[in-house]
Amino acid sequence: MAASRTKIVAGNWKMNLDRAGAKALTAAVAARTAEAAGVELVLCPPNVYADVVGAALAAGGSPAHLTLGAQNMLDKPSGAFTGEVSAAMLKDVGCQYVILGHSERRTLFGETDSIVNAKTKAALAAGLRPIVCVGELLEEREAGRTQAVVTTQIQHSLAGLTPADLERVVVAYEPVWAIGTGKVATPQQAQEVHALIRALLAGLSDAGVASRMRIQYGGSVKPDNAADLARQPDIDGALVGGASLKADDFLGIAAAFRSI
Repeated sequence: MAASRTKIVAGNWKMNLDRAGAKALTAAVAARTAEAAGVELVLCPPNVYADVVGAALAAGGSPAHLTLGAQNMLDKPSGAFTGEVSAAMLKDVGCQYVILGHSERRTLFGETDSIVNAKTKAALAAGLRPIVCVGELLEEREAGRTQAVVTTQIQHSLAGLTPADLERVVVAYEPVWAIGTGKVATPQQAQEVHALIRALLAGLSDAGVASRMRIQYGGSVKPDNAADLARQPDIDGALVGGASLKADDFLGIAAAFRSI
């Protein structure tokens, strides 16, 4: 049942802010976490500031429901991989979550489902909880291929995971046409795909596991549309982009999920 799933709202800061800005935003969110009590909050800064944000959270005595995440990682444990970071490195600076397979990684950097699958397995092996992103392009939706695209991404990105592994995964449905465009899937459109994803997760494990897994919506989520999304039975939170760069907006979205 949806009521038994703890809602999760993650802020993907993408390639934004500087050191001072990262510290200030972390402090602003941490000071007001009571507004989102009962909702798990995850801050995902650029990797170069993960240590700064992690230290700020630790110094501020942040509550357990405010955690640190990363935006990406490599599936290899170490080695000659210039510019990359490993799961162990992310764990070392306090990360508990990592976003994998974001549409920008897929479309701009050519990440395939098999790459996302390898990263997901590496993250789980290191004790990180992956937020695995799936979603269709505008032309795919217009061609009526949303179900086929999402099905392929779920089945291949999560291939080979045990039921216990799957329960540590968060899935984020992000229609690519709604990311950073100001457009948002209607609550009904989002719910339809979330229900499909939950059915696919049941196929990869069983109905019990699928009922406990959390599925976020991502795509131009703002405080003024979050409540309608939060009312849908299979939407368990949000992966927030631009709105996560302002504490008021980020916490407003979290509060919408808290109130449902």
